[in-house]
Amino acid sequence: MSEAHSPQSTVDVRTMTAIVAPRYGAGAVLRTEIVDRPNPRADEVLVRVRAASVSQGDIHLLTGTPYLLRLGFGLRRPKDPIIGHDLAGEVVAVGGDVTGFRPGDTVFGAADSGAFAEYVCVPEQRLAHVPDGLAIEAAAALPDSGMTALQGLRDAGRLQAGQTALVNGASGGVGSFAIQLAKAFGAEVTAVCSTRHVEVLRSLGADHVIDYTTDDFTVGEQRYDVLLDLVGNRSLRDCRRVLASKGVFVSSAGAPGGNWAGPVLWMGKVLLANLFASQRIALLLMRPRRADLEFLAESAAGGTLRPLIEQSFPLAKAAEAVQHVLTGHAQGKTVIAV
Repeated sequence: MSEAHSPQSTVDVRTMTAIVAPRYGAGAVLRTEIVDRPNPRADEVLVRVRAASVSQGDIHLLTGTPYLLRLGFGLRRPKDPIIGHDLAGEVVAVGGDVTGFRPGDTVFGAADSGAFAEYVCVPEQRLAHVPDGLAIEAAAALPDSGMTALQGLRDAGRLQAGQTALVNGASGGVGSFAIQLAKAFGAEVTAVCSTRHVEVLRSLGADHVIDYTTDDFTVGEQRYDVLLDLVGNRSLRDCRRVLASKGVFVSSAGAPGGNWAGPVLWMGKVLLANLFASQRIALLLMRPRRADLEFLAESAAGGTLRPLIEQSFPLAKAAEAVQHVLTGHAQGKTVIAV
């Protein structure tokens, strides 16, 4: 059972309701508490959170895995107990050096941590305005997964119109955005997923959908110019077999590698293989950028990009939202309404 409780009404302007992880673990360790409201530094914006979304980064920070991650984020318990990166809401106050936002603006972006709360401070460069026509929950679903998909295809994969792209792990948050972005770039897109996601991914624009429970995407004559791997469940040899001679294999840093080193060993294999491969092998390490946030927001407001939101939970049930994503079978994005 989750230890989360119903949020209380925040009367004191110096405090707020937040979802706190007092120790590493699964969703059940999360608690709803009244904590001090943060104050923005000179380059930060204080945002009243209206919606947040759960990312894989949140899962890593909550579980403390891979264990190597704890060297920077707390050996025995999280240094920042309020988890959450992706958010959307209204600006309440700005630091002295902030020039791009003012109180009352509706914004979205990626905090360092603390988004699963009523208020959070976010560096100015990690925020963008929410355009007219874009719902607040849709905006909150964009940052981490949207920027990962965009940078994976555009920057690492250098995907061009007329090329073929395959997305392995296409039903998750990153994958659902990757399908739509690849189509917007003019590519022919193949998505790999399990049976229950097939029709949804077709509705997002996938030209071909491979159900991995019945078919193997590494077998056959089809060759791909870009293979975006968000799972890491197939060997490099298998993936390179279906790449075009000048194709690009884009490997997500989220690939598995055990609870200790995590993706470090996988990344080492990728870099080593790059020395001897005719195809290009690129690591995907997303970096938050305001320009990318603005691109995603404009695409979503214009109808080119549709955040696939499977479920929305109230803040009081944030533990359930996190546990839903932690199982590894969530479709698209999971949102928390604050």
